[in-house]
Amino acid sequence: MLIHPTSERLIALGFTGMAKALDEQRHAPTTFDGLSFEERLGLLVDREAAERDAKRLTARLKFAALRQAACVEDIDLRTPRGIDRAVMAHLVDGAWIGRHENLLITGPTGLGKSWVACALGHKACRDGRAVAYHRVGRLFEALAIARGDGRHARMLKVLARTDLLILDGWGLAVLTSQERRDMLEILEDRHGRGSTIVTSQLVLS
Repeated sequence: MLIHPTSERLIALGFTGMAKALDEQRHAPTTFDGLSFEERLGLLVDREAAERDAKRLTARLKFAALRQAACVEDIDLRTPRGIDRAVMAHLVDGAWIGRHENLLITGPTGLGKSWVACALGHKACRDGRAVAYHRVGRLFEALAIARGDGRHARMLKVLARTDLLILDGWGLAVLTSQERRDMLEILEDRHGRGSTIVTSQLVLS
C-alpha cells in the first residue's frame, strides 16, 4: 500500500490535517485495528476539520489584534467590578452580537474594562465572528493617514463589515470636527449590521 505517496498527495491538495492523521494511524496500527474503514476515514476528516477551524481562528485573532490575551473563562466575577452574573452570561452567549446590539463598559481606570472587552472579543472570534479592536485615539490617527493616501473609504468599509468592533478608551480627548464626522460615518455604516463595544472612563449619570 502506497502510504507515503498518499500522504504527500494529501498535503499537496491542502489536506494537511488528514495527512497527519493518516501518518498517526500508520505509526500506531494496533490502536486503530478495531475500527472500520468508515470510522478510520471519519477520524481523518475530523482531524482535517479541526485543523482548518484552528487556522481560521488564528486568522480571526490576528485580524482582531486584541490588546490583551483575555478569555471569558478567566473573568473573576468575585472581583468588585459591578458585573452582574446574569448580564455576563448573556454577553458571553454572544446572541446579542447576532442581533447587532451594542455594549458600553464604563468605570474608573484599573477596573478591567479593556480586559473584559477583549475577553468578549476573543469569545466572538471563537464563535466564528469577525472582530476588530481599536484604541479610539489611534483609530482616528489611522483614519487621518488613510485619508491622505487614499485608503480612507476602504478602511471605513472594513470597519462597517466587522461583526464586532471594539472601541477602547472613548472620551480621553475632545474630538475634532473631522474625528466626529469619522465616528458618525462608522456608527452610521454599522447601524443594523454589526455590534460595537465602547469602553470609557466617563460614567453616564
